[in-house]
Amino acid sequence: MNKAHALIAGTVLLALAPGLLAAQGKSAGGNKKLYCWNENGRKVCGDALPASAVDSERTEISASSGMTTGRLGRALTAEERAAAAEAARQQALADAEAAALLRREKAMAESYATENELRRAYENRIVLLDETVKASELGIAGLRQSLVHLLRQAGEIELKGKPVGKAVADTIQGQHQELLRQQDMLTQQRNERVEVEGEFQAALERYRELKNPAPNERG
Repeated sequence: MNKAHALIAGTVLLALAPGLLAAQGKSAGGNKKLYCWNENGRKVCGDALPASAVDSERTEISASSGMTTGRLGRALTAEERAAAAEAARQQALADAEAAALLRREKAMAESYATENELRRAYENRIVLLDETVKASELGIAGLRQSLVHLLRQAGEIELKGKPVGKAVADTIQGQHQELLRQQDMLTQQRNERVEVEGEFQAALERYRELKNPAPNERG
């Protein structure tokens, strides 16, 4: 290369140098980030995130454009993680229950060809519950009558100035406990009767929806 060519090449390089350096600078710093976080109640920014701020809520900013590129929330505490896990577990249970209910409803719609078949199935359950309630009521009435008779005997013994025997007292106590137990059972049976009636009304309504879906719900 002669001197003239070398001079021209040097001049071109000098002219291109500022642009090349700028391009290299952008390439090197294009992915660089700035971080801003709160520390002791004041906002702190820097090009490096200290270990003390790793779990803090922060904003990430592009060093080249000055635009916000991301926001990260603070790390959850152990209690918050446990609460989040429990909430997720409860949601999963609710989702599973909803899915199971949907399967039962679809099975119901497929099991009963007509509304009358569904009605008869629930009516049979209700009749059985009614009979159970009547039997419990009769049993309670008989037990109450027997207990009243025992109490009358004990009262007559006391009126004669004699102590009530242990056998009689134990029988009275035992029958009283049995009366309370059967009364609780009767209350449960009556509640179940009401629940089945409500269940039937809900099932009937859902059956009609599944058998005759609205136009916008049809596949």
